[in-house]
Amino acid sequence: MKKLLKIRRNYWVFALLIIGVVGCKKEVKKESINVEETSRVEYLPYYNDESFTPHWLRPNSKEEKGFHKIPDFELVNQLGDTITQKNFEDKIYVADFFFASCPGICPQMTSNMFKLQEEFINDDEVLFLSHSVTPTLDSVPVLKQYAKMNGVIDNKWHLVTGDKTQIYNLGRNQYFVENDLGTPKDINDFLHSENFLLIDKNKHIRGIYNGLNRASLAQLVTDLKALKKEI
Repeated sequence: MKKLLKIRRNYWVFALLIIGVVGCKKEVKKESINVEETSRVEYLPYYNDESFTPHWLRPNSKEEKGFHKIPDFELVNQLGDTITQKNFEDKIYVADFFFASCPGICPQMTSNMFKLQEEFINDDEVLFLSHSVTPTLDSVPVLKQYAKMNGVIDNKWHLVTGDKTQIYNLGRNQYFVENDLGTPKDINDFLHSENFLLIDKNKHIRGIYNGLNRASLAQLVTDLKALKKEI
């Protein structure tokens, strides 16, 4: 009788272990980006200032052609290559601003950008662009090491450094990455934001997303796929 009870007890211990393993696997799955099947609207809105008020323009219209665009720039990536808007010609890209020594939000932002890179790893139309906000510290060798540590695919995801004034002007006055309507800032005010920006093939801003939020990232993926279908 004791032997039978021991066998039954061992059976239930084994069963509970199996349930625990299955449960753990399901929990890991939840970490992936869950994507909606369709976008919320026929065309994504356009944005042209830090208020991120949506402008509902039709792609390829006269209004769209004259709307705010990210201007040309000249920066250097982790390979030491000069990067300009020519590298993003006929491409959709996701942009953000970070620094390699950041102990706070940047590691999670980089991890989430990596997930986006994996989502579009075989899509030549989609690129990624991360600007260093401490360019005097983030030299090419530093960015190269950072890229290696974080699974960055060269020429798919550009980590760029360069002139601080140019980078800060791009972040605040072109991408509006801080999404801030508060006190005006200058080059001495540190630029730091968790936001990701979605840029279309014509260099228009088509979305802003919280790079730390899973639901926001899922919406970014959905919107990017919708953007690919625009005429």
